[in-house]
Amino acid sequence: MAWGKKKGARKEPLFGLPAALADLRLTPADRIPGGDDKPKKSAKSSANRKSEDAGDEPPRERKPPASRSGAKRRPRSRGGFSLGRLVYWGAVLSLWAVIAIIGVVIYVGAHLPPIQSLEIPKRPPTIQIVGIDGSMLAQRGEMAGANVALKDLPPYLPKAFIAIEDRRFYSHFGIDPVGIMRALVTNVLHRGVSQGGSTLTQQLAKNLFLTQERTMQRKLQEAELAIWLERKHSKDEILELYLNRVYFGSGAYGVEAAAQKYFGKSARSVTIAEAAMLAGLVKSPSRLAPNRNPEGAEARAQVVLTAMADAKFITEAQAQASIGHPSYNVKPVGAGTINYVADWIGEVLDDLVGQIDESIKVETTIDPKLQSVAEAAIIDELAAKSVKFNVSQGALVAMTPDGAVRAMVGGRNYSESQYNRAVTAKRQPGSSFKPFVYLTALEQGLTPDTVRQDAPIEVKGWKPENYTHEYFGAVTLTQALAMSLNTVAIRLGLEVGPKNVVRTAHRLGISSKLEPNASIALGTSEVSVVELVGAYAPFANGGLAVTPHVVTRIRTLSGRLLYMRQADERNQVIDPRYVGMMNTMMRETLISGTAKKAEIPGWPAAGKTGTSQDYRDAWFIGYTASLVTGVWLGNDDNSPTKKATGGGLPVEVWTRFMKAAHEGVPVASLPSSPGGWGLSNLAQAASQVSPPTPAGPPLANAGGYRPPPPTRANVRPEAAAGLDGWLMDRLFGGNR
Repeated sequence: MAWGKKKGARKEPLFGLPAALADLRLTPADRIPGGDDKPKKSAKSSANRKSEDAGDEPPRERKPPASRSGAKRRPRSRGGFSLGRLVYWGAVLSLWAVIAIIGVVIYVGAHLPPIQSLEIPKRPPTIQIVGIDGSMLAQRGEMAGANVALKDLPPYLPKAFIAIEDRRFYSHFGIDPVGIMRALVTNVLHRGVSQGGSTLTQQLAKNLFLTQERTMQRKLQEAELAIWLERKHSKDEILELYLNRVYFGSGAYGVEAAAQKYFGKSARSVTIAEAAMLAGLVKSPSRLAPNRNPEGAEARAQVVLTAMADAKFITEAQAQASIGHPSYNVKPVGAGTINYVADWIGEVLDDLVGQIDESIKVETTIDPKLQSVAEAAIIDELAAKSVKFNVSQGALVAMTPDGAVRAMVGGRNYSESQYNRAVTAKRQPGSSFKPFVYLTALEQGLTPDTVRQDAPIEVKGWKPENYTHEYFGAVTLTQALAMSLNTVAIRLGLEVGPKNVVRTAHRLGISSKLEPNASIALGTSEVSVVELVGAYAPFANGGLAVTPHVVTRIRTLSGRLLYMRQADERNQVIDPRYVGMMNTMMRETLISGTAKKAEIPGWPAAGKTGTSQDYRDAWFIGYTASLVTGVWLGNDDNSPTKKATGGGLPVEVWTRFMKAAHEGVPVASLPSSPGGWGLSNLAQAASQVSPPTPAGPPLANAGGYRPPPPTRANVRPEAAAGLDGWLMDRLFGGNR
């Protein structure tokens, strides 16, 4: 048994292992000696003896321990970076970079159109806009026959583009690494993007196949397509495509269209100076167009001439001669207000014919003569009086009583501002909205001779006043509308109900959102000029709804009909009786009211002025049986004018235009009520008179008018109780 053995003779269990493996031990010699470690002889001899006694394997060779003479073992390298490791990790990183680049190329290529579909697209279609007489009004897109062969151009014209845009065009493969690095260094030095690295081929690829968005994906797609173009086309073919597709501003695509647009000549005959100007436009065509910014275009052209001389494309003498004596013959640009019409047409084309893939001709209702008169009326009046009245902008819309727009001016100068104030802008119409209030009142049983009180009024703390701060007591509706009395309009609006007023305005053609509150009677909800003029048209045509329109036909240049406007359904939106009454009332505005300056000799006319709060907007909408015209004047930032009212500048613009528009046109009368409206109706009107003038000294009224005494048996219920009492009842809980 184990207890009978001598102490120190203990034998370890083998656990099934051979004796040679089971008796392995770590000895001091197997350890890394420290500073104080010393080899122990007993340990070494003991290990050797055990190894010899085992007899299973020869003794291991061991390195001699460090000598006592102080020789040190060489320490292992920890954290060092040898040349071999540098090469190794460099190779690994390069491999991953190559894999990443290949992945990006595959990803970008996967989002490109299929290669088989990457064909040079057709030129963008031309949109020709013609007037009612067939004359050309405007053109969108390229000019017909704008492709010019490279061999037909003067050699310095393509070289001007190469000099300023891509000096290494004939030596790169679509992408210019040298140019990219140069642009990168320049941008870093200038701390911003001051130079681009795109080649002409890349620019062509972007123009042909891609959008103008500035994203990394688009730039990578552009690079791939540039390489594809270089493989598929020769350098001269690429350059010719580029020159015939690049945009030069003002709607001109290609050098031929640009030369015709700016110099009135073919690109085949441009001078060196003109070629330099065209090449300079590519950087920023809208900003540098010579007909809008001649100084900027000239400065850029000088940069191009210097680049051409540096590249040895022209001599120094030629460059200096062109810089010192430029031979530009830039066609001037006018106000160009017909472009507001062209923009409006561009907005509706998609709804009329959908996607346009070929050149078309758009026939319109615009009368070129009336357009010129309207443009001159707006520009001349603003030039003469804009400073005096602090008015910077204006708009005019003229249409026939069936809604065909004959003239449209969206601002005083299209080249300065393309914002269309006739269609897009919405402003408060002020008192020019009041006809919808009075029409609603007529439809509820009142007449032009019904009398209402013009006196101070308060509505939930709101105290509106008349423009003159005067009050005329009891007045007829005709007088109240002609003099644009605010208190009567508010009383009337509350009497008939603001919601009913809104319904009337929408029924006649107002499409903007209107708030049905007490102030709606004073035109506090915003509308556009074109919709307000269209809503007045039923007064001129006998009560029929109209849709303002400008396009009549659309054809391809080969003559194929794409669209023809169908006549509007003749929906009666105003009873003819009330049309006659409203015309009688609004004629008085031009005879004795706020628009006395508006007159067209020999023509019966009617209308209404409008001035919004703080004189921010001045309006006049007037009409005859031939034409309905509206004028708005104000400021884009909605700042107040210097007391410009509807009866002032707008009436002057309207009168100038309408006089010219009616020259030679046979006189026609405005629609009247069946049987007419006049003295025979006074007896009936007297029975509907509102409350008499309040007790006390009578207030002065227009023309000394005094209403006949009311007949109590026939008086309206609300009149019997007193109008102000009825209003308070209606406002604060009444259910009438």
